[in-house]
Amino acid sequence: MDDKRRQILDQALALVDERGLAAMSMRAVAERVGLTSMALYPYVGGKDALLDGLVDLLHLELGAAFGDDLASIGWRQRLCALGRAVRSLARAHPSAFPLLLNRSAAGPSAAWLTGALQGVLSDAGVPGPDVPRIARMICAFLLGYTTGEVTGGLPGSTPEMLEGAAEFDADLEDLVRLVENSAAPATAQESAITLGGE
Repeated sequence: MDDKRRQILDQALALVDERGLAAMSMRAVAERVGLTSMALYPYVGGKDALLDGLVDLLHLELGAAFGDDLASIGWRQRLCALGRAVRSLARAHPSAFPLLLNRSAAGPSAAWLTGALQGVLSDAGVPGPDVPRIARMICAFLLGYTTGEVTGGLPGSTPEMLEGAAEFDADLEDLVRLVENSAAPATAQESAITLGGE
């Protein structure tokens, strides 16, 4: 990402963190970086493109928080770590985070979350044709739950329940079981083939 574009997006995100999404305008962002509103356009386009840039920036931040050195971590631990990283990002940027759920992912980093989930599912042994569907389902849960948490729109929850991680961790364990069950038919079929060949 171009340095000037990154600076502008960082300042836009900081503005949203401080004052909310409704306060973000081209003029307000331009003032933070010492440019005119028109001078932003070559770097971030119009307001819609700026919002897309924020989605991309959030995905970059999520990828950085999750880390790259995961070869020694099993898929169960990676899935839970990914879920916790999503929740941490939501809590760090509660006003901007809902953009991940309600704006289409357009930037170069926007496929990161889906790609990370697909890698976890493949390593878990989920059959290839099922991986995209289950990745979408888990992605929808993670983004929906955490968006509901930071906006106060999570049905059936109390502030005390959401403050701690126990409820969310229990849900992550449910996701692990979902993945295990999705991988089980393939594992059972492989066992049957092995036994049949003996």
